Parts: sequence; C-alpha cells; structure tokens
Amino acid sequence: MKHRIVVLGAGYAGANAAGRLAKRLHPTDTEITLVNADPEFVERVRMHQLATGQDLKPRILTDVFAGTGVQVRLARVTAVDVERKTVDIVDANGHSEIAYDTLVYALGSAAADCGVPGVAEHAYDIAGKRSALRLRERLADLAAGGNVLVVGGGLTGIEAATEIAEARPDLKVALAARGGLGDWLSEKAKSHLRKVFDRLGITLHEHTDVAGVEPTGAITSDGRAIPAQVTVWTAGFAVHPIAAATTLQVSTTGQIVVDETMRSVSHPDVYAVGDAALASGLNGTPLRMSCASGVPTAYQAADAIAARLTGRQLPVNKIGYNGQCISLGRRDAIVQWVTPDDRPKPSALTGKMAARLKEIICKAAAWSISHPTSMVPARRHHTIPADEPITVR
Repeated sequence: MKHRIVVLGAGYAGANAAGRLAKRLHPTDTEITLVNADPEFVERVRMHQLATGQDLKPRILTDVFAGTGVQVRLARVTAVDVERKTVDIVDANGHSEIAYDTLVYALGSAAADCGVPGVAEHAYDIAGKRSALRLRERLADLAAGGNVLVVGGGLTGIEAATEIAEARPDLKVALAARGGLGDWLSEKAKSHLRKVFDRLGITLHEHTDVAGVEPTGAITSDGRAIPAQVTVWTAGFAVHPIAAATTLQVSTTGQIVVDETMRSVSHPDVYAVGDAALASGLNGTPLRMSCASGVPTAYQAADAIAARLTGRQLPVNKIGYNGQCISLGRRDAIVQWVTPDDRPKPSALTGKMAARLKEIICKAAAWSISHPTSMVPARRHHTIPADEPITVR
C-alpha cells in the first residue's frame, strides 16, 4: 500500500513542499495530494500590486503539477483529526474526508483585526487575492483627491502605501505606524525610506496607535481622527484556527510547535511549514512569518519526511536570513542586508538596483512554484516497507 502524504495549502510553503516531496520520493511507493481552495497559486508578495490595478500571471495548480505525480484537490479544509489521521474538506461535490499517513500543514495566515473595533466592517486588507481585488475595485472608484490611510508600519504597510501613492498620485495617501517609520532598519535604509515617502507625498503618523476604524477613517488611542475614505489594514496577521481546534500542541498564536525538522512535537505524523509553524532556524532563532521563511521550512520538512521514509540522513536545520526586500513602488526598493538571525547590518541596497534585485527574487520564488520538480535534480528514492525497521543514518 502506498504511503499517503497530504499537503494542506498551496502557498509558497505548501506548493514547494509538495514539489520537493515529488522529487525525493518514488511515485510507486507514495501518493502525494495537495489540497487548496483556490485553483491558482497566489503570489502573496505581490498583492499590493494587484490591489493597484496590475495584473499578475495566472498559475493554475493543475497545470503546474501536471506530470509530477502530485494530485491537486481543489477543496476547502474544514477540520483535521490528528488522532484518526483524516482531513475534512468541502469541494464542488460537498463534504468528504481524506485519510493520510503523513500530513504537511501549510494553511498559512490571514489578516487579523487585532481586536480593533471596525476593522472587519470598514477596512480593507491585502493578505489574499480576494481581499486585494476588493481593494482594487474600491481604489478604482475613488475620485481624485480622495484620502487613503494605510494602518501598519511593517513591510506590508510600507509596500502598500508606496504602491498606492505611485499608482495613484492623485490621491492623498497616509500611513499610521505604532513606532517610527522603518525603525528596525539600518540608518542608510531608514534615510532612503523617508526620502521616498517625501517624494511620493505620503503623510506619516508615527508612534500612532489606531484604536478604531470608522467609515470616515481611523480613531487613534488618544482620540484623534485621521480622515480616510479608504482604510487599508496591514497591522497584523493570524494563522488559520484549524490547528488550534485539534489536539496538536500549538503556541498562543495558534501556530503548530515543531522541532528542527518541522515535525510536530506532539504528533510525529504531522509537519507544519510556513506561517502555520512556530519554528526556529539557525542557532534556534525564531522564524518570522514571511516567504523568506516559508520556502526553506518547506524544503526542510520535505527532506526530513523523505529521509525518515527511506532511511536516509536527516537534514540539518540551517535556515537563516540574508536580507529583507521592501518594494517602494515599481522603480524603487530597499534590500536591507541582515544577519542569519534577522538583525540588520549597516549596509543596504537602495533605489533602482534594489528594485531590480527584489523583482528577480520575486520572479525566482514564483518560478520555483511553476517548475516544482526542476529546481534541483530529482533523486526519487523508494520507501522502506512498513514491516521493515527504519534506521535513519
């Protein structure tokens, strides 16, 4: 009987995990099923571009994985039973169940309102394709002179504010951040970021805590009103609640607690990758929610699964960071060089060269999805029979 591997979610982490498993394991021994609600791979790092009217290249999952041995199942995951080792799904035919021997949980994250009143009712986000298209439609309807407020001073907020300001110079764009603008960056990067905000005419509300969102804008914790016809919320992300509803050991954030191979510390048949995992990288450094973490954790989990099933050497966790890439519209960017544990170095690349490098990195990430078995030579190994003891070398 084939070993059944089910991968939940086809974002950067899930899609790369499925493709990597297909390269590592022989199809006569394994059955790999990739479950995703959307028929397309969504380039989440480009949602700010989609929201401002730019069209993205479609990548249909069934086409992407054709001939790889990965079966794509278009369905929404509704529950996971880690004791029975089953996944409940809903697709065009209704409710059904998928059984697994090994589960790779990669359901990712979505925008979180952080308990702030009015966010769900009045704000827009760019955490997914549907929400980005909703914002796109609203911005298209907004007349010249309209006010747009981006709440959140992280990477997503900065990219959203600059993209909107560049695409729609006729709008009044503002950004509200709890801290200072880019206060985690090097001095060179911070200086460049402020120059770009000045050039694009973006109004800054630094050290500002937004306590509520209304149809006419935001209310700060000190009672000030920031007017906005459109409020874009980028102040937080939360993982899908399905894992927390199981008996899996999860963190206070709902992320699955994993070891160095991305394996659940409570259920050895479950692996978690990307935003869904509370994982550590090189030297025990906690990994942040990002594409830069998602792809390496996917490779780590896939290689560990293959190693355990075939009796080979387990991969060493060497996941670390090189840089943080921040697009500032289509012709400008910052690449902040960082240490492996994500602390900024004094050096940073800025301007057009940084924009070109950021674009190369984004295209490479999407290319790896579109060519799931082409990144490295496939070395498909046979699994060890279930009745034969496995010795991992």
